Amino acid sequence: MSHYAASNPDYAQQLVSMVSAMPMARWLGLRFGDVRPGAVELEIDYRDELSFAPGKMQATAIFAAADFAAVAAAGTLLPVGWINASIDCSIKIVAPGDGEKLLARGRVITPGKLITVCAADVFSVRDGKETLCATALASARNIDMGRH
Repeated sequence: MSHYAASNPDYAQQLVSMVSAMPMARWLGLRFGDVRPGAVELEIDYRDELSFAPGKMQATAIFAAADFAAVAAAGTLLPVGWINASIDCSIKIVAPGDGEKLLARGRVITPGKLITVCAADVFSVRDGKETLCATALASARNIDMGRH
């Protein structure tokens, strides 16, 4: 899944704690699965509040899953005392998000000191079957909190 090494030994716990503390992540019901250096999996369950029609996830929820997964994957490679933030994300929705949940797999494309290019694929999951519904390319700004 990943060929990167984390410089922060507590990267997974710190990443999950930081993202889970975000009000938007809590409202979405975002849950992390696998977290490795340079790669993460996360899930968002279907809820009517996230739909545009019964049983159909709205594009904003799909975008959020992609953005959180991509930028979180980038966050796994940050040194202690650094955070990151989305600065760009482009998504292509290729199928409806009409499953019981969204599963997003984020990954680092090119790590950098200040900017990391990352990506995510989002799957609609129904009865355990994954169907690709979107793919995204993103950039994350890496921020040294000791300098801010």
